[in-house]
Amino acid sequence: MTNPSAPPAPPHNVSANRALRLLKHATEHKYAVPAVCVYNLEGILATVQAAKAKRSPAMILLFPWAQSYSGMLLARAAAFSAYTAGAPVTVHLDHAQSPQVIKEAADMCIMLPAGQGPDKKVIKRRCFDSIMVDMSHHEHEENLSLTKELTQYCHDCGIAVEAECGRIEGGEDGVSDTADLEGMMTSPEQAIEFRDTGVDWLAPAFGNVHGNYGPRGIQLEYDRLEKIGQAVGTGMPLVLHGTDGFDEARYQQCVKAGIVKANINRVVNQRLTKEWKEGKGGLTSVVEEGTKGMQEEIEILMDWLGSSGKAFPQDEA
Repeated sequence: MTNPSAPPAPPHNVSANRALRLLKHATEHKYAVPAVCVYNLEGILATVQAAKAKRSPAMILLFPWAQSYSGMLLARAAAFSAYTAGAPVTVHLDHAQSPQVIKEAADMCIMLPAGQGPDKKVIKRRCFDSIMVDMSHHEHEENLSLTKELTQYCHDCGIAVEAECGRIEGGEDGVSDTADLEGMMTSPEQAIEFRDTGVDWLAPAFGNVHGNYGPRGIQLEYDRLEKIGQAVGTGMPLVLHGTDGFDEARYQQCVKAGIVKANINRVVNQRLTKEWKEGKGGLTSVVEEGTKGMQEEIEILMDWLGSSGKAFPQDEA
């Protein structure tokens, strides 16, 4: 139930969106923002601590599973951590695959303290700075129609929108099972169609795969990625999904081809489970070692993506 005495929701001004400023800065300075898929408080803490340690922009990514598992708890913890990080960190909902989930997430807010001393007050902020409207499980025309409708809803809430044009093969933990759907490469023409729905950035399919690449290995079509970037223009940031098994050279080649946001999952979260399985001592020590291990992996990736040292005041970009 809404508290009638609570401050109103923040203004609907997508142009002031924090995530848009992150990717604008990454585009201008030619690096990619590490977007870390997290499932727990340890992942949230590790991402924020890495951003502070490396002076790097970062995104905390939650899947819709976080809503079904914890209600608003993980989203609010991520939002509080991002707003108070002292580094340019934002919160993103990845692979939101139903209108209900998207609208519920867009409407989630958190009360945050602002100011000091007698001027201290409480302000209301949206939990999510950006949402991926993922209608890729629908046929092309319905995908476009739903994406346009839901993008407008998010923009009315001041939230930036990512969309998947084409269909990236594979599946991911925490996302509804779409691994059996056939992947479809993105064409420049399709990318333009999605740009014209009003979305703020695009996740193209250019040989990338969600999850394990399997026996065929990583086979990316960089020429396709570059052509997509040329077709949609520099004002449309491109996002990389499916980074399992990437090394520094692969990341740098993607950045060179136009990627400005890279989603990261398994390499970070497997480090957590490894530390927990091998941990010795009390529970607190094991939890702390797991968080530390995740932070170490994220810091390495920040170096590889070129985001280390690129932190900026949120009102600068």
